Amino acid sequence: MDPLTIAAASGLRARMETLDMLANNLANAGTNGFKSDHEFYNLYVSPEAQASENPATTTTVPVIEKNWTDFSQGMLVRTDNKLDLALDGKGFFTAKGPSGPLYTRNGSFRLSPKGELTTTDGYPLLTDDNKTIQSQSASPLEISKEGEVQQDGQVLGKLRLVEFPTAAPVDKVGNTYFQMTDPLSKPTPASSVKVEQGKIESSNVSAASSAGHLVKVMRQFEMLQRAINLSSQMNKSAVEEVAKVVS
Repeated sequence: MDPLTIAAASGLRARMETLDMLANNLANAGTNGFKSDHEFYNLYVSPEAQASENPATTTTVPVIEKNWTDFSQGMLVRTDNKLDLALDGKGFFTAKGPSGPLYTRNGSFRLSPKGELTTTDGYPLLTDDNKTIQSQSASPLEISKEGEVQQDGQVLGKLRLVEFPTAAPVDKVGNTYFQMTDPLSKPTPASSVKVEQGKIESSNVSAASSAGHLVKVMRQFEMLQRAINLSSQMNKSAVEEVAKVVS
């Protein structure tokens, strides 16, 4: 395969990954607490090419080295639902996941049949002392700016609000949860965040910007397809010319 086809094919693969990512962003533009993903491009050079004595002939191909998540805050929307909570500032709620703590900005919570305060997926919210919030009556919950939960004047616990250390390895779990992948890394207590009861944080996806980016990537995809077709036609013409000379 010639260098033009190799570079174009690699570009096609990178653009396909970008299209999948953008489609997921747009699909979650209405998901509470969703954080948009973006791509980080780089150039790949094979070990054989790196060892070449002639760097001028080295072929590099574009690849998406990794995706990164934009943790910027979405708009806070008032709902007046006592179980809707939004975080104003840097931080995450902590929930008890099936394989360890999960962290989320989606504050659309509910009470389970057992009276526990949980996420929409049924994961109980954790407090600073690693317990869950257990409702004691049918009275509404009152949550302070600091995350202290009260009911009928009785304190039920204080929500565990955390933030991630800089450069900590964090992976998405589903669309609105995050999990720290390094067991040696631990989240730290959120220092500058306020809990807003009766509000919800919307997705930080800009639908207009994402749609524009999607169109641009699709055009790049079409150009790379034409480059591969052109390369194929050039190779075919070269073979035909050689056959004429030989004959």
